[in-house]
Amino acid sequence: MEVETRAQIYHERQRLQFCLLHSLNNLFQEKDAFTRAYLNAISERLDLDDPAKGRWSPIFKSHHNTITGNYDINVLIAALEGKGKTVVWHDRRNRASAIDLDGHSDKLMGIILNIPVRRCAGLWKSRHWVALRRIEGVWYNLDSEFAAPYAFKDLEEVRKLLDGIIADGAEILLVNNEAQ
Repeated sequence: MEVETRAQIYHERQRLQFCLLHSLNNLFQEKDAFTRAYLNAISERLDLDDPAKGRWSPIFKSHHNTITGNYDINVLIAALEGKGKTVVWHDRRNRASAIDLDGHSDKLMGIILNIPVRRCAGLWKSRHWVALRRIEGVWYNLDSEFAAPYAFKDLEEVRKLLDGIIADGAEILLVNNEAQ
């Protein structure tokens, strides 16, 4: 009797607006690959690099909210570069078929999505960070708002999701293992 075994998938659940932190840890498949303190330090460093922007409020910094999280793209890129990764923006004019999801190369570590969302009956617009990663040949949606990781059935399902969110205004960031 054959028993199908799936890899153990690390999955952090959403707390406040720390979806960037959760998506990074989910991408790296490690609980403390990134911490709030680490991301806050990056944000503070970015604020010091541009003093005109950084000190306008003790709570609402230019790169994050000190209470709820809500980190921006600058923090994401600096965090990933600090771990030796590169980030490439996917040109939204291209469909998902332009992304090498097949794994012919070990270059692509995973994908980070920045998806527009509406909350509070559409009164509040925000954005949500989500990680997609291929683990043992299977692509997973590691959205921190999901109760558990979602295993895509095939590459076409991944491409369909990506094409749909591109049409809805999402940004797709390809996280690569090596510098370009």
